[in-house]
Amino acid sequence: MNLERLPNEEKLGLCSKYYLGGFAFLPFLWLVNVVWFFQEAFVKPAFTEQLQIKTYVKRSALGLLLWVAILTTWITIFQHFRAEWGEVGDYLSFTIPL
Repeated sequence: MNLERLPNEEKLGLCSKYYLGGFAFLPFLWLVNVVWFFQEAFVKPAFTEQLQIKTYVKRSALGLLLWVAILTTWITIFQHFRAEWGEVGDYLSFTIPL
């Protein structure tokens, strides 16, 4: 998608949709939001909607970092303690290792 062709109002609308979509347990949308709109928020010359876009980009980055921290913590705990959890650890596993 080429953001250069969109008017600033549509950029703001698209940015807010991706931000809100991230709350549906889709942190990938926050990553897309940060990557696509970083230049619009922090590099481009000032325009009216830029302040709101900047807010959405910052919040998307914060939400993404929070998700990464939570998932990394869970994966580390699960990998370390799965065998000790016995049957519960096996039920939580997609594939049961031998």
